[in-house]
Amino acid sequence: MIPRLVPILTRRCRVSPLSPGDAPALAAITDASVTARVHFLPQPFTPADALALIEGGKGGHRFHGVWAREGADLLGVIGVNPKGNYVIEVGYWFAAPARGQGLAAEAVEATLAALADRNPQCRIVAECRPDNRRSQHLLERVGFHATGAPGERPGRMLFAWAAQSPSSYRFDVC
Repeated sequence: MIPRLVPILTRRCRVSPLSPGDAPALAAITDASVTARVHFLPQPFTPADALALIEGGKGGHRFHGVWAREGADLLGVIGVNPKGNYVIEVGYWFAAPARGQGLAAEAVEATLAALADRNPQCRIVAECRPDNRRSQHLLERVGFHATGAPGERPGRMLFAWAAQSPSSYRFDVC
């Protein structure tokens, strides 16, 4: 089980575990552009769905919010899901107004560094759809490379984080 990440501060973001009180904000940023790409999110994604996701925590899966460092607006979400055999799957999505500003790369990179620091025996990987060039670019920007292998989910490619030593983490990218 991966421990909750303590608040992580970057130049522009704060990453910390979501709490039940964050459910309305999570529902508000999880629109159809997100639910169409994330297989486990229902459409529409309601505050009740958000609360269930936050409280779910099955198998150690945790969701962390990404906020503006000096603000109260939820910008995005980073999920951390240990898969066993030294594998952790991480996924993210960001509110439409927060996209295209480098915030996702900043928050994901800081989260990866924190995970690697706490779990040096593990490898971090990601899954991405071949048609999702924005997410592929983000993965490459923060140190991932395509493995050439298919992901666990149909229609996805597997990426590995080059900053890690070989083992087995997973990263699910929307």
